[in-house]
Amino acid sequence: MRFLIIDDSSLDRHALASLLEILGHEVDVCASATDALSVVAAGKYDLVFLDVVMPEQDGYKFLRTVRLNPTTANQYVVFCSSKKTPLEVNYGIQRAGANDYLPKPVSRESIEQILAKIPA
Repeated sequence: MRFLIIDDSSLDRHALASLLEILGHEVDVCASATDALSVVAAGKYDLVFLDVVMPEQDGYKFLRTVRLNPTTANQYVVFCSSKKTPLEVNYGIQRAGANDYLPKPVSRESIEQILAKIPA
């Protein structure tokens, strides 16, 4: 499978990308949401991992843009964030429109659980 990671933290990008690559997947990364919409639109990704807290444009605003664009509206998006209270997770999925939520720090097991939910 092919994934995109949008996260301003180089440490978090590297950790998630490394785990996905160990699992045999292809991974692209973006350090911000600023120009990521064109990457998402052109990329044909099975899943986009999106950080919530980023400078310039947060993950919630970026996801609204993704959902409003006919080319990217159906993109499978998982918030990947250290914001992990039940209120924040519910907001991310129910109100912001993410398909799922992956709390940081990520583990191989938590990633495998997310990947198992991706529609075939």
